[in-house]
Amino acid sequence: MWDNAPLLRSIANALFGISLVLVLYGAARYVLQLPVFPLRAVELTAAPQRVPVAALEKLVREKVSGNFFTVDLERTRQAFEQLPWVRKVSVRRKFPWSLEVEVEEQVVLARWNGTELVNTHGEVFAGKVEHKLPEFIGQPDSSLQVAQMYAELSAVLQPLQQQIVQLSLSPRYAWQVRLDDGMVIELGREEMQQRLARFVAVYPYSLAVLARPAKQVDLRYRSGFAVYLPGREV
Repeated sequence: MWDNAPLLRSIANALFGISLVLVLYGAARYVLQLPVFPLRAVELTAAPQRVPVAALEKLVREKVSGNFFTVDLERTRQAFEQLPWVRKVSVRRKFPWSLEVEVEEQVVLARWNGTELVNTHGEVFAGKVEHKLPEFIGQPDSSLQVAQMYAELSAVLQPLQQQIVQLSLSPRYAWQVRLDDGMVIELGREEMQQRLARFVAVYPYSLAVLARPAKQVDLRYRSGFAVYLPGREV
């Protein structure tokens, strides 16, 4: 081996190449750590509606570290997503000296089981609101299913100009709706939209006969429904 000149030259060239790469890598790391590349600003793409500005400023002071090149974007993103009312965040470098942060805030749809909130994506999150919201009652991990059913049933109810104030999914996966006029509708576990559509189609005519709104409606019959009035059943 030691008398093989071409092989020795190849090994020497390889070692020189590796050494050069290591030197350049070290030099690059050193240069990138220099204070000539400071982060001068963290910019939001839109003004927050629910996230307190003071909380954002505190997070930037305490969690965003490093310069333009060394700042950890993933760690920064995760820190922003821990803030209340933040659903999703994207963070990117903005040349020459800033970070650009896009914050997607939670858009509340309803209350969830009396203690939490559910957003328009059917995701449960912690938060407080003062204004009135629909009430969703469901089993663990069913919030998306309940949110989707809410949208479907609300569309079916439009001809009656009634709003859903409570939507419940029982442990046996039966659906119940409470409307803003106090009417309770039992939908059961099958063909919920079709049953509700049949009821919506005939209920205005039933009012002329009943002379007053129904208190409770049971749609769990295959070819009809039962209407309950105070002291009467039709």
